[in-house]
Amino acid sequence: MPLFDPDALQPDVSRREVAAWAGYDFANSGYTTVVLTTVYSQFFVGVVAAQTQYPTSVWTWVLGISNALVLLLSPLVGAYADLRAKKKALLFVSTVGCVAGTVLLGFPGEREVLAASTALVVSNLFFMLGMALVAAFLPELARPHALGKVSGWGWSFGYLGGLLTLAVCLGYVVWARGQGQAATQFVPVTLWITAAIFAVAAAPTFLVLRERAQPQRTAAIGGTVAASFSRLWQTLQQWRRFRDFMLLLACGASYQAGVTVVIALAAIYAAEVMRFSFEQTMGLVLAVNVTAALGAFGFGYAQDRLGHRRALAVTLVGWIAMTSIAASTSSIGWFWVAANLAGLCMGSSQSAGRAMVGALAPRERLAEFYGLWMLATQIASIVGPLAYGAVMIATGNAHRTAIASTGAFFVVGLVLLMFIDVERGRRAAQLPSAA
Repeated sequence: MPLFDPDALQPDVSRREVAAWAGYDFANSGYTTVVLTTVYSQFFVGVVAAQTQYPTSVWTWVLGISNALVLLLSPLVGAYADLRAKKKALLFVSTVGCVAGTVLLGFPGEREVLAASTALVVSNLFFMLGMALVAAFLPELARPHALGKVSGWGWSFGYLGGLLTLAVCLGYVVWARGQGQAATQFVPVTLWITAAIFAVAAAPTFLVLRERAQPQRTAAIGGTVAASFSRLWQTLQQWRRFRDFMLLLACGASYQAGVTVVIALAAIYAAEVMRFSFEQTMGLVLAVNVTAALGAFGFGYAQDRLGHRRALAVTLVGWIAMTSIAASTSSIGWFWVAANLAGLCMGSSQSAGRAMVGALAPRERLAEFYGLWMLATQIASIVGPLAYGAVMIATGNAHRTAIASTGAFFVVGLVLLMFIDVERGRRAAQLPSAA
C-alpha cells in the first residue's frame, strides 16, 4: 500500500496536500524533543534553576503556568477560527510565536529563572495552540473510515522530524564539547537550530494546505469574539447530546496527564535515577523517537481496523506496563524496554485521540472541538507535572514513587474509555441540530 493511500483521502485532497499537512507535525516535533524532553529540560533543571531548592518542581510549575494559559485560550481560538475560517492564518501566527519564543530561550543563563520561564511559557503556549489548529484540518483531509490512518501518518512523520532535529543537535553538542564548550555555550545554539528547522520545515504547510472552511460570521472582530464565547457556551450546554465526546475529553485529560509527565521528565528521570550521561540520554531519546514513529504509523492502520476505542485501550494498557517497569527496575536494559514501550504507546495513543475527536466532531465545528480537546489535554498538562512535582516534594525527591503514581492517570483513562460509544457519538455529530 502506498504511503499516502488516495482511498483514505477526501475527493478534493491530493497526496501533496496531505504530505504538507503531515509536514507540520515533522516541523514542530523538534520543539517537543529538544526543548521539553531532552536538552533544555536538563539545562533548566541543572543550570538555570539549579540554585533553587526543588529545581525539578520549578520546571513542572513553569510548564503548568503555560498550560493554564493554553487551557483558557484554546477553546476560544478554536471557536474563532471556525467562525472566521481562520485556521490556517492562526496556525501561522502560532508558528511564528513558537519559533520566536524558542529563539528567546537561548539567551537566559544560570540563575536567570524568570527570563527563562517567561520564554518557556510563551513558546509552549504558541506550540500547543498550533497543535490544536493543525489537528482541526484532519477531518477535512481524511475520509471518516481512515481518520486513524491519516492521523498516524502525521504523528509518525512528526517523530521523524523530532529525530532529525535531535540528531542535528546531538552532532553539534558532541562537536562543541570536543571544543571544550560548556552547556551555557552550546545549549543556546541547539535551541536556535530547533527554531530554524521548525520555521523551514513548516513552510510547505502554509504554501500547500488549503483552508476549506467558509466564514460563518462577517461581523467585526469584537462581535466575532463575543460570538465565539457564545458558541462555545452553547456547545457545553449540549453536553448530553455530545456525551461521548465529553467522556472522551475526560478520558483524554486523564491519560494525557501521564503522557505529559513522560515528555517533560523522561530525560530528567534518566539522568537523576538511572545515572545516564547527557549523550546516553540523547541516544535513548533518539531510539524512542524511532519506536514512536513506528507506533504512530503502524497503529494508525490498526486502529481503523480494531476501532478507535479498542485501539486506544491497548495503548493505555501499554502505558500502565511502562510506568510499572520504569518505577521498579534498576536495570539499564529494562529501562530501555520501558522507554521504547513508552515510545510505541506515545505515538499510538496521541494519534488515536486525535482521530477519535475527528470522528465525534461536527464538520462545521472542527476547530472548536479540537480546541476543547486541547483544553482537556492542557488540564492534563497542568495536573500531571504538578502532581509529579508534589510527590517529589512530599517524598524528598523520590522519582520512583512519582513515576509509579503517574500510572494511576492511565488506569483512570482506561476506565473512562469503556463508557464511550463511538458510533453513538458519530451519529450525534451528524445531526443537523448539532450545528
